[in-house]
Amino acid sequence: MTMLKATAYRLLALFSLSLGILGIPLPGLPTVPFVLLSAWAAGKGWPEFERWLLLHPRFGPPIRQWRQHGAVSRRAKWLASFMMLASVALLWFSAAPVLLKISLPVALLLVAIWLWRRPQPQEITYE
Repeated sequence: MTMLKATAYRLLALFSLSLGILGIPLPGLPTVPFVLLSAWAAGKGWPEFERWLLLHPRFGPPIRQWRQHGAVSRRAKWLASFMMLASVALLWFSAAPVLLKISLPVALLLVAIWLWRRPQPQEITYE
């Protein structure tokens, strides 16, 4: 891997983790997808950082559950659904174009359906 490519993955990993951390207190900014993106990018160009994320007490379990089983916790599903609903409500009362007020809720509904179809960690069966 070239030095430029490794640096790009490292920057993406740091930027994504930063957005994920900002998403904890900010409504409308998701946390888990950015943490997952950070772990993916770190795995491509920064193995030490990937290892740190995987062993982190807060970030590690969701990353491992996603990688191993595509699983998302019920709590994360509810939080994501609430944030999507709050975003749609804020959008509805904004001066945004009507096309955006219609298309974004449809897109978020599709994301919510996909999210709720993901397995939950406690539902995973081992054979």
